[in-house]
Amino acid sequence: MWLNSILETIGNTPLIKLNKITKDLPCTVLAKVEYFNPGNSIKDRMALKMLEVAEREGKIKPGGTIIEGTSGNTGMGLALAACVKGYKCIFTTTDKQSKEKADILKAVGAEVIVCPTNVDPSDPRSYYSVSKRLATEVPNSWYVNQYDNLANREAHYEQTGPEIWQQTEGKVTHLVVATGTGGTIVGTGKYLKEKNPAIKVWAIDSYGSLLKKYFETGELDRKEVYPYISEGFGEDFVPANYDMSVIDAFTKVTDKDGALMARRIAKEEGLFCGYSAGSCLQGMLQLKNELKKDDVVVLIFHDHGSRYIGKVYNDEWMLERGFLEVKTFKDLINGRGSQKLITLSPLQIVAEAIELMKKYDIENIPVVSDGASIGAISESGLFNKILNDANVKFMSVESVMEKTYPEVAFDTPVERLSAFINKENGAVLSKDETGAFHIITKYDIIQSLSK
Repeated sequence: MWLNSILETIGNTPLIKLNKITKDLPCTVLAKVEYFNPGNSIKDRMALKMLEVAEREGKIKPGGTIIEGTSGNTGMGLALAACVKGYKCIFTTTDKQSKEKADILKAVGAEVIVCPTNVDPSDPRSYYSVSKRLATEVPNSWYVNQYDNLANREAHYEQTGPEIWQQTEGKVTHLVVATGTGGTIVGTGKYLKEKNPAIKVWAIDSYGSLLKKYFETGELDRKEVYPYISEGFGEDFVPANYDMSVIDAFTKVTDKDGALMARRIAKEEGLFCGYSAGSCLQGMLQLKNELKKDDVVVLIFHDHGSRYIGKVYNDEWMLERGFLEVKTFKDLINGRGSQKLITLSPLQIVAEAIELMKKYDIENIPVVSDGASIGAISESGLFNKILNDANVKFMSVESVMEKTYPEVAFDTPVERLSAFINKENGAVLSKDETGAFHIITKYDIIQSLSK
């Protein structure tokens, strides 16, 4: 058996039970893992549907150009369809989106134009405005407009909703979606509520988005809008795909909480998902008091973590934004208690160094002279030297010492210390406020990062 094109692999994604993060909840929690689609996101579904509708309606002709403003995932779905069907693609995106998303779009033949994030949608520089303008300038082009294109939600009414109903054998009680364009939550939720009106549909929004306020008051409050880091959900306007009557509740998730939860999902559940998956699960946990024993909760995990390697899954990026609790060199020293640093003088003999290593069960000893580190003696280095010449143990430390250990600031984050430690260099030094030396070894760092 074979398939006629990659487009026939879209849909029928697995529903996977979460076990560790949700272990204290009274109910069953399932993730609809959409990165099993060929473009690694749920957007493949609606991208193909919108294109097929446009073809039927004559909005795009053979060899034409698809134009869209996208955070990346819709563009990928459209690009795959364009490859198969013979169209060109021009996508606008924002400078908030991960570089990986733009690179992936280019890899499948799309032209990508990056626009500023922090401008109003009506601003001529916004990615909405630029895509609309291009659609008037490029011959034989079709402007997708996923936000107001109702084929977006139709795709989920026809596919995602029925899949969830069948996979849960009609037992689903809650649908939870980190929502942006509105297509997934409205299309899927509408189908499920037609099957069982008692099903609850929960929307997860981002701080900096106006959707929750609009849902609760009907007011388009521009004061709610400000820059945020979360990707793929939240909006600064209300797309036409929304039918708020389908939604039962909204909750907002912070950028930090969503990012941390995405990392937990990867480490604890083995699901390497995107930013919005973390926000989706975090939002559900914020509403956990509404859940009961026999409930079956379905979360939509929109896309794959590979698109966020440079952001959510990058320690430096997380540290720069204060999203990680930072342990420093000083914290490791304080956690060990008061231990005087064992050092050697350059004039001591190697046998004395060996005795110190045995007595204190250590592998690395700095060589210090006049308050300065001038070299080092390591167990591995001595082992190799003594194997070649047994008389080394009678020689001076100065004659066999290795290069001095790197010195870093006392407040250097633990995550950065690992960059200084390698096969040739087994430790890092630092001075405290009094000028006293302290040492951190590879073992200390492993112990810290494993907690």
